[in-house]
Amino acid sequence: MTIYDILKDTSYKAEQFSNEAIERLNARLIEREDKNGKKYAVVSCLVRKKDIRLNPEEVVRQLFVDKLINDYGYPVSRMKLEYQVYFGREVKRADIVIMDEDRPIVPYIVVEVKKPKLKDGKEQLKGYCNSTGAPIAVWTNGEQIAYYNRKDPNYFEDIRDIPKASQTLMDIVSERWTIEDLKANDILQKDRVSLKDKIKELEDEVLANAGVDVFEECFKLIFTKLYDEWLSGQTPSRYLEFTNAGRTEFKLKEAIQDLFDKANKKWKGVFEQNSKIALSPSHLSICVASLQNVKLFNSNLEVVDDAFEYLMSKSSKGEKGQFFTPRYVIEMCVKMLNPKENEKMIDTACGSSGFPVHTIFHVWRQMAIDRNMEVSELFSLDQKPFEFTEYVKDNIFGIDFDEKAVRVARTLNLIAGDGHTNVLHLNTLDYDRWDETAKQEDWMRTYFEGFDRLKELRRGKGYQEFDFNIVMANPPFAGDVKETRILGRYEMGKNPKNGKMQSKVGRDILFIERNLDFLRPGGRMAIVLPQGRFNNSSDKYIREYIAERCRILAVVGVHGNTFKPHTGTKTSVLFVQKWDDELCPKKENYPIFFATQQKRGKDNSGDKLYVTDPETGRFVLDEHGHLIVSHDLYKVSYKNDDGEIVEMEAGIAEAFEEFAKKEGLSFFR
Repeated sequence: MTIYDILKDTSYKAEQFSNEAIERLNARLIEREDKNGKKYAVVSCLVRKKDIRLNPEEVVRQLFVDKLINDYGYPVSRMKLEYQVYFGREVKRADIVIMDEDRPIVPYIVVEVKKPKLKDGKEQLKGYCNSTGAPIAVWTNGEQIAYYNRKDPNYFEDIRDIPKASQTLMDIVSERWTIEDLKANDILQKDRVSLKDKIKELEDEVLANAGVDVFEECFKLIFTKLYDEWLSGQTPSRYLEFTNAGRTEFKLKEAIQDLFDKANKKWKGVFEQNSKIALSPSHLSICVASLQNVKLFNSNLEVVDDAFEYLMSKSSKGEKGQFFTPRYVIEMCVKMLNPKENEKMIDTACGSSGFPVHTIFHVWRQMAIDRNMEVSELFSLDQKPFEFTEYVKDNIFGIDFDEKAVRVARTLNLIAGDGHTNVLHLNTLDYDRWDETAKQEDWMRTYFEGFDRLKELRRGKGYQEFDFNIVMANPPFAGDVKETRILGRYEMGKNPKNGKMQSKVGRDILFIERNLDFLRPGGRMAIVLPQGRFNNSSDKYIREYIAERCRILAVVGVHGNTFKPHTGTKTSVLFVQKWDDELCPKKENYPIFFATQQKRGKDNSGDKLYVTDPETGRFVLDEHGHLIVSHDLYKVSYKNDDGEIVEMEAGIAEAFEEFAKKEGLSFFR
């Protein structure tokens, strides 16, 4: 029996602890049998000096005691377990208490492991600290961990860590970090959590009662922190400024506002020039403390992308039938269409810019290989050669009608493209009014450069046809287009039986035609569509329209949980290549690649499912230290506990690549 047998299928894990600590506890574990022959384990407690039966909670407590001794240097003589805390006549027991060095009867640090959920554990900690006066609190369930400094009964501020026995609290609070320090101490990797989790915690405890627009204020904070990390990426010796660092609340607000103003000047067209952070100094202090240990830049901006997906889903996006495409689905599409350095790509319903950003990093990785460049964990932050940023400026475009989504997309593209973006706030379907939109002074101030570059790719004088090599999009499903002015511009606006104008047409149907108009001959497209478009007999004319203009390359059915919690609509991704005498000669009969996702990626509630080590049950990390969603859309690899790279089995994208090479498809020759 090992501790993993005890922790299996419980809310407690051992993610927070080193392999050495786990081995030490396993070595002390003694297996016994009760009178019914059922096996259980005990361990001799280092503090209580007696055998204690191991349940999941006790495993985490014993591991944390080991951590306090071996990592933090606290002597056993300063520790008390099951410490009595009085609430009037009621007595509760704190799991672990470190006593003050100079006042041995006064609690200094309180650790809670009984409550396996952070929200419950933090409430318990507040009571313990308020009753005992302890200034430092820790909650952990072995998978996640949180450290707090009690400022007053209602104000518990996140801190980076607890002090070692040789340190003071001020050493922790006032510590300054460089980008390398942040990389080494990134709380998302250490705690195996996402930025989305941190924002949800802030929302529950601070932002919901702060009287502000949660989306706007979180957006400003993420925007500011991205700029702070970006500056330090250019000058690695620079100290990060997005930190409390022992400053008063008012001095902190001045410093963060100044940092935001500089970011707003650097990355224009996201916020108004005179925008201000609306959070009060005390609320801002809590938010900064919670986010200062988070590293936003990684190999491909997925960390911040995940947070924006959550924030945007709480706005009106879902009501319009447009849902964020999970990034593992996007990555599959990019791998299957295999964009090249000299090809131009657009997403006509770009949302937060998932398809463009993943295309950028896919091509950049190819460019790095061609130039023998190393791709680091901070690849998204690393300074790029001139041709890398020129590729983004000249080749990557996005359009969306939702203003919030465009601002998020512009942020990600500005960062990825080092100041360049072609993300435009336009109605893709209503292209007759683009010139009218472009006459608006405020619009032109933000979008004129990208709009000029888009106009250079027109085929003709209007905005109907363009010369893109690749289109990728997840268009809105919900709602019909009813305006005859718009429908009259589309073949699909006509009744397939009598050729008369229809009174309404599904929005996604018009996007199929519109996207094909964006493609040059030989160009290729990936588009997410409701499953009914592939099955319904009434939609046969849509399939015939597509087949007439394109070679159908592949249809990939994604799992029904893919777009949860926003919708349970079953979808598939259609891949096509426009007929062309050279790149894709027209054929009557040809094979089509079909595949269906088997590993679901999300549970029924829409929460992501992550890959775990089959032996330990612990979450595994990819080569850059990120959690890996459990799917079979493409091959992924992870680092095991010995630091070795373990490659998982090939997925749908690899199977398609093999198919494409066999078929001689132009983009895999």
